[in-house]
Amino acid sequence: MLPLYFLIGGIVVAAITYFGSHSKGLTAAFLAFLPSISVVTLCSIYLGSGTDAALSYAKGMLFLLPPWVLYIIAVIFLLPRLGLALSLIISVAVYVVTAFLVTRLV
Repeated sequence: MLPLYFLIGGIVVAAITYFGSHSKGLTAAFLAFLPSISVVTLCSIYLGSGTDAALSYAKGMLFLLPPWVLYIIAVIFLLPRLGLALSLIISVAVYVVTAFLVTRLV
């Protein structure tokens, strides 16, 4: 199954990159937010470990939504000011720190 997951992930990333690089940001974002990867992941977790594990994963995704939103806000704010590399480094750090704090609270 791992090669199938790799193939699906590659196709999704390639499609998102294609549309994003052709100034079709909304289409790229739509594809990125399609629950296709989470559907595949939830199915594989469910089939491998059952309802409790799949439910735990789904709840984890919900709990980590606020840190992800902060990450995106940081990218939007920092990208025009600092460029790609530095804005991504700082934004990912924001995500990691806030995600760590969320996991300690839950």
